[in-house]
Amino acid sequence: MTATRSVLASQATDYPRWFQDVIAKAELADNGPVRGTMVVRPYGYGIWELLQEAMNRRIKATGAQNAYFPLLIPESYLQREAEHVEGFSPELAVVTHAGGKQLEEPAVIRPTSETVVGEYLSKWIQSYRDLPLLLNQWANVVRWELRPRLFLRTTEFLWQEGHTAHATSEDARAFATKILYDVYRDVMVNVLAIPVVTGRKTRRERFAGAINTMTLEAMTGDGKALQMGTSHELGQNFARAFDISYLSSAGSRELAWTTSWGSTTRMVGGLIMVHGDDAGLRVPPAVAPTQVVVLAVKEEAIAAARGIADELSAAGLRVTVDDRTDQPFGRRAVNWELKGVPIRIELGPRDLAADVATVVRRLRDSDKTAVARADLTRTVVAAIEADQDHLLAEATARQAARITAVRTVDEAIEAAASGWATLPYDAVGEQGEDRLAESAVTVRCLQRPDGTLPLDDHEPDLVAYVARSY
Repeated sequence: MTATRSVLASQATDYPRWFQDVIAKAELADNGPVRGTMVVRPYGYGIWELLQEAMNRRIKATGAQNAYFPLLIPESYLQREAEHVEGFSPELAVVTHAGGKQLEEPAVIRPTSETVVGEYLSKWIQSYRDLPLLLNQWANVVRWELRPRLFLRTTEFLWQEGHTAHATSEDARAFATKILYDVYRDVMVNVLAIPVVTGRKTRRERFAGAINTMTLEAMTGDGKALQMGTSHELGQNFARAFDISYLSSAGSRELAWTTSWGSTTRMVGGLIMVHGDDAGLRVPPAVAPTQVVVLAVKEEAIAAARGIADELSAAGLRVTVDDRTDQPFGRRAVNWELKGVPIRIELGPRDLAADVATVVRRLRDSDKTAVARADLTRTVVAAIEADQDHLLAEATARQAARITAVRTVDEAIEAAASGWATLPYDAVGEQGEDRLAESAVTVRCLQRPDGTLPLDDHEPDLVAYVARSY
């Protein structure tokens, strides 16, 4: 373990440097050629693919269908919804020339797609029979980032964005809430093993053009908050701007109610920051591109290593054989530990002679156990299932221990130096949010005392979650 940790900065002394070291040493991503862009390497993209598959299954289970909308959006589209364009103006990348000529109308590289989707919803929706219309797309977006950080805030990033239209505000709210819980929270908790706090954003923190933004907030290893996904009620703002209307069953023309919702490659950043340790990544088995790596210590163990890999693959596990016996074994073991592979099986001459394999569990601080070959598959499958639960339990306990209940804004600012604070929202208000902002602290979300979502910011007895954030 000592050799492994020496290649990374310590979380305790330099957390930002540790984060960058993990991304580089675990070969997750690299900086792109344009400032703020990111090259996602195969191992990092493998995690994203598994996340994408898990998310996509859940999105489709809600009845939403995947579609694709253009990368380039006429600038005039954004101008139609005033709050929306105002919110995104500082981040826009605008194309003014193409084909050697100046464009008649500049085109914006999509920062999000509410406007272009709204244009087509107005064409596709005619009658109440066309509702609800439930769409999702997997795409890239560009938001010109002043302080980029890989996987957290990059100028270009990958995401999914859902867009729906409904006949009533109640139906729209119910669907946006369903996405928050049945899709996003389910993926965060049961796939990423990350506990999240769900709540309503305050007016100053909500999405530009929305009437309500619901969020999922995770706690990183250094006690800050990371927004992992958001679901928005857009009311009739975009329907009014783009004439998304329908003929009701009573024969009257009505405006639709719309929603949008999104999650991004920031989820990979969350995985690193919530589960990583001073030895590198610790990847939840559900999203580990390699769940088990079988290392042949010497050349004579290669055939047996491949046989073990075949057995484990047949049991449904994602397995890699490391047969690079021309390289030092210690270096190979360190590299796999850095990558956070949940299970490492080491097979050397002594293991072969004893008909055992050495099982190393990354998520249990490199615990080593000699396991009989006959029991190996059963043992490894059980360990994979247990370690997924272990990571969630560990992160949940850490989160609970670092949330402090306070009564005043000053106490919240003090608590946010090392974790989160909760306090009555009545003690904060808009003036309190100004004071928090002076200390780089924000209200991450609002909840009712029982943890449920409020219908508006003015309900009595709301609880505010307050923290520094990424």
